Amino acid sequence: MDDSGLVHLPGFWDKKDFSMEAQKISCKVGGSDLGFEAGKLARQADGAVVARLGDTVVLATAVMSDRAREGISFFPLLVDYEERLYAAGKIKGSRWVKREGRATDDAILKGRVIDRTLRPLFPYGMRNDVQVIATVLSVDGINEPDMLAVNAAAMALAISKIPFGGPVAAVRVGKVNGEYVVNPTYEQQDNSVMDLVVCGTADHIMMVEMGAQLVTEEEIVEGIKFAQPFLGQLCEAQGKFREQVGKEKAEPIIVLPHQTVIDKVKELLSDDKIEAAVYVKSKEEREANIKRLTEETVEAVKSALGEIEGVSVEKDAAEAIDKVLKKYQQKQILEHERRVDGRKLTETRPITCEVGVLPRTHGSALFTRGETQALTTVTLGSKGDEQTLDGMEDPVEGRAKRYIHHYNMPGYSVGEVAPIRGPGRREIGHGALAERAVEVVLPPQEEFPYTMRLVSEIMSSNGSTSMASTCGSTLALMDAGVPVKEVIGGCAMGLVLDEEDPSKFKVLTDIAGIEDFNGHMDFKVTGSETGVTALQLDIKVKGLTAEILAKALEQAKPARTHILSKMKEALAAPRPELSPYAPRITSFTIKPDKIREVIGSGGKTINEIIANCPGVKIDIEDSGLVMVTSTDAESAKKATEWIQNIVKEVQAGEIYEGKVTRLMDFGAFVEVLPGKEGLVHISQLANYRVGRVEDVVKVGDTLKVQVTEIDDQGRINLTHKPFAAAPSAEQMASADRGYDDYRPRKPFNHNGNHHNGHGNGRPPRRNFDR
Repeated sequence: MDDSGLVHLPGFWDKKDFSMEAQKISCKVGGSDLGFEAGKLARQADGAVVARLGDTVVLATAVMSDRAREGISFFPLLVDYEERLYAAGKIKGSRWVKREGRATDDAILKGRVIDRTLRPLFPYGMRNDVQVIATVLSVDGINEPDMLAVNAAAMALAISKIPFGGPVAAVRVGKVNGEYVVNPTYEQQDNSVMDLVVCGTADHIMMVEMGAQLVTEEEIVEGIKFAQPFLGQLCEAQGKFREQVGKEKAEPIIVLPHQTVIDKVKELLSDDKIEAAVYVKSKEEREANIKRLTEETVEAVKSALGEIEGVSVEKDAAEAIDKVLKKYQQKQILEHERRVDGRKLTETRPITCEVGVLPRTHGSALFTRGETQALTTVTLGSKGDEQTLDGMEDPVEGRAKRYIHHYNMPGYSVGEVAPIRGPGRREIGHGALAERAVEVVLPPQEEFPYTMRLVSEIMSSNGSTSMASTCGSTLALMDAGVPVKEVIGGCAMGLVLDEEDPSKFKVLTDIAGIEDFNGHMDFKVTGSETGVTALQLDIKVKGLTAEILAKALEQAKPARTHILSKMKEALAAPRPELSPYAPRITSFTIKPDKIREVIGSGGKTINEIIANCPGVKIDIEDSGLVMVTSTDAESAKKATEWIQNIVKEVQAGEIYEGKVTRLMDFGAFVEVLPGKEGLVHISQLANYRVGRVEDVVKVGDTLKVQVTEIDDQGRINLTHKPFAAAPSAEQMASADRGYDDYRPRKPFNHNGNHHNGHGNGRPPRRNFDR
């Protein structure tokens, strides 16, 4: 314990450097200043950088463990993108839970962008745990924080002791009014035809992600080329900051197979053995062959080498076999254009499409490509079924999402035992890609007021399951009768390049799982025959250029056209009618100032409508758009007419079948429309003189009336005379004994005195028994 009373832990405080003062650097990108600061916050992290654009602020930290994680064959990188509601001045809406909970889907997707950008740049074989956390501290509602997070994370790694092959940077590109815009504001994004995220350097591309409104391949390439000079500026600033405040890099713990084991594996694995095991059409047969070859080779290596001190010969041999097989396949593609299943580089696998495969769903489709199979269903719902998003960047009142796509990939899809848990990051990412691909061709809510939830169940997987989900989604939507504007399909492209000479490369169409695993790129492209709606690119090595990407886009287009033709063979256009099991939505518009009348005090009116119309759901927007949803046509019709009657303006001359609600001495009140009453004066109840109102009508009676007048105060005057029956002789006689009409006069009682009763111009009641 020192003089301050603190316990001194030997070794811990000694290795942390708290002497660094806050250092800053800025970089102008497209007219905006991006500021970076280190040394002020999170000083115990190996690297910590605060990035700022406008009033949007993100803290990125990077920490590395000193030891290798045992028993793994991958690099243990963990990336988290943390949204803080205080950054937007919000408090969680729940009454019971105010702390931020599980990361939103949006936060997970942004964390994946950071992960996919950084992961390829760490040393191969590194087994130290590395954690990168990007925490959003402030958002200004103008500048989106995700690109700041990528750049801050790369900067934190660059200045830290953690081995990292940067620099790398990220920018967003939009196209507004025909002009490319770097890091567009939220408002500019709303008017942009593309949302293109490019991560890399001035020369190389590491990661690309895009959603677009049917843009051309040429527009995409131009957008990437537009981004690269800005990436260069950010990378230059990163390099300068590294020189200014960077720490000395630590030696990573690299775990690779022992060279003796590698040499023995190469000796034992002849080309003939590899050919016989790998180059077969069936995935199941290929995997069985590789498993058998691996087991035989491992045993042979163990027999030949015996034990090696400090080396797991069995583990190293298995890893070396995998590496040898990968290099052999890459060589065959580069030099001979040979693929493991015998396809040409530009050839897709066999495709079959079916629609209406499930009897009671609102829409369904089964899309099969090779050994990859996706079953997609559509459920149609009302406006009230929309998902409300209340994340950090969403409005205070929340943001409604009417098109939802969920992706599930259970263990049986790859023949494995796996527990069923909630969706992982991969499932969320794949579902979001397919959702983004199709969303742009959906009809506007005014034309098709349904909420749409799609679920893609991966029945079998051998690569490109997200693209199968995209194709299945379009077919299922058309099967459900959703009037999509265009048919959307997708294809995954692969790449094999010479790591020593990246100018030598081959692009593969419709990659299978083994080609994804053994290749250098996974590039997914979705769109119609006229343009691209989404893409996602991941690269495993440096060396990808805009020119290579242009080649991949060019090769993807005919593949996509072929896939679309197969889809149209199953269903060429959306069905003209919805499924009989889908709800029907009747939509119409009322004046916004009439909404309160439909809802009623405390929801009394609308709840009464719902209670009296079984199975009906009613949604009303602030604009006055009313949507009545029901699977029962009669209930929907009843509710629709009810609402329309509530908001209808009564006009003179109109005829109604109304309900008598109150009786007064001077007449009867009749409800002609819900909440709207008019008075039938006693003189207008019949074609003869009426002595008492209750002699003609009672409360609850239905009375046919016509509107005679709406006075200056909005009061409705009615008459029943045109519809009243002709008077009987007795009724006429009764009328003759009294006054022959209802001329205004002062009423008198039986004794001739002025009547002191009811007034309102009506005569006194006659009592003939006195």
